[in-house]
Amino acid sequence: MSDDATVSVLIVDDHPVVRDGLRGMFESAPGFTVLGEASGGVEAVEKAAALDPDVILMDLRMPGGAGVDAIRELTRRSARAKVLVLTTYDTDSDTLPAIEAGATGYLLKDAPRDELFTAVRAAAEGRTVLSPAVASRLVSAVRAPGNEPLSAREREVLTLVAKGTSNREIARVLFISEATVKTHLTHLYAKLSVKDRAAAVAVAYERGILG
Repeated sequence: MSDDATVSVLIVDDHPVVRDGLRGMFESAPGFTVLGEASGGVEAVEKAAALDPDVILMDLRMPGGAGVDAIRELTRRSARAKVLVLTTYDTDSDTLPAIEAGATGYLLKDAPRDELFTAVRAAAEGRTVLSPAVASRLVSAVRAPGNEPLSAREREVLTLVAKGTSNREIARVLFISEATVKTHLTHLYAKLSVKDRAAAVAVAYERGILG
């Protein structure tokens, strides 16, 4: 970040009206300076190299090169700029690739201006910023089977739960404390994105974890 605490920004969006709006918003707010604009991913990478902004506000779906490709290239080049995705879309197919490519944060275009200013400052400091909708999607994706498989003990607990076994009985069968059983259940619920025993069993059968 700049020594004077002013955050420099590069705006990347294929819609001139959106770029104008964002430029006006940031230029009228204290503590920000807009270094330039780009209308596509390829141009964004070039401008980032030439202007060295603190934060790049990046749209994702653009005719002149996709935002995710640009983020990937910026990461490959070890660009100093932090990328804050600002888009209309919060679908998994957009969110996850952008974060995996190296984006620091992900906001939707309907975010209030104060939230946007706060997010840009946070991004400049290297902190992750996610809109609530995006955050919940990411948590679900991280917990999806394959990304975080159940441990052998969690599977044992789940199998006993499926048989209708109580926590006390599970503790006795597995020679562990009831508190440990509850801990395993908490982890199970998180990994399966469920809130109770019945849902855990249903999802486990649905995903083939229980045969």
